[in-house]
Amino acid sequence: MAIALRKPEEIEKLRAANAIVGGTLDLLRKETRPGLSLKELDAMAEDYIRSHGARPSFKGLYGFPNAVCTSLNEVIIHGIPNDYRLQEGDIIGYDIGTELEGYYGDSAITVPVGTVTEQDNALIACAKDSLYYAIDIIEEGMRFKELSMAIEQFILERGFVPLRGFCGHGIGKRPHEEPEIPNYLEGSNPKAGPKIKNGMVFCIEPMICQKEAKAVILENGWDVVSSDGLRGSHYEHTVAVIGGKAEILSLPQGA
Repeated sequence: MAIALRKPEEIEKLRAANAIVGGTLDLLRKETRPGLSLKELDAMAEDYIRSHGARPSFKGLYGFPNAVCTSLNEVIIHGIPNDYRLQEGDIIGYDIGTELEGYYGDSAITVPVGTVTEQDNALIACAKDSLYYAIDIIEEGMRFKELSMAIEQFILERGFVPLRGFCGHGIGKRPHEEPEIPNYLEGSNPKAGPKIKNGMVFCIEPMICQKEAKAVILENGWDVVSSDGLRGSHYEHTVAVIGGKAEILSLPQGA
């Protein structure tokens, strides 16, 4: 399937959907504190999204029951909100999608709850820094496999490993489109596969494990952890390729 090339007016519609995601994540970051339950945070996010005229696109997607993926501690992605109340020293990942006038937004952050360990801070920083590194090096004509290899090398140099079996993706009039963008090189040739072109819009989302890259899905069918049983982290932005470089769409309005 061909990778869509978006017209400028489409990119602006995607920017509008993504700005709501960015604003929601900003709200959750500020509200993250001991004592709040994951369901309360989920409800807070859904209210914000709907109050800005959008729909929480994860709710019902593939059967997911909530507006926000709340991935706590060992859960790296796709955590289902429950009655658990945050405690000092937890880390919590928020992954949010929106749909606004037929266009989709998607972004994620991992946040410390109060004071966390030096290792947890390094884990969160690896996800965030590898995301922004990837965004900085994107240029028209680069192959997606080259980008995947660069993300993997960055993560490995930090002493962590990328979660396998899950990836970034295209986004537009559907929440998940071509291409798939792993955080590691698949195969041996980074010069193979499609090239990045102006007008492409996609999500980059490093998912970080501490020792083992193998993904394990828990009994609820959603929560994804590493086979090492250790804490993980996740960061994501939606970007558009404009003028040969990547521009972040999933920032709060005015940011």
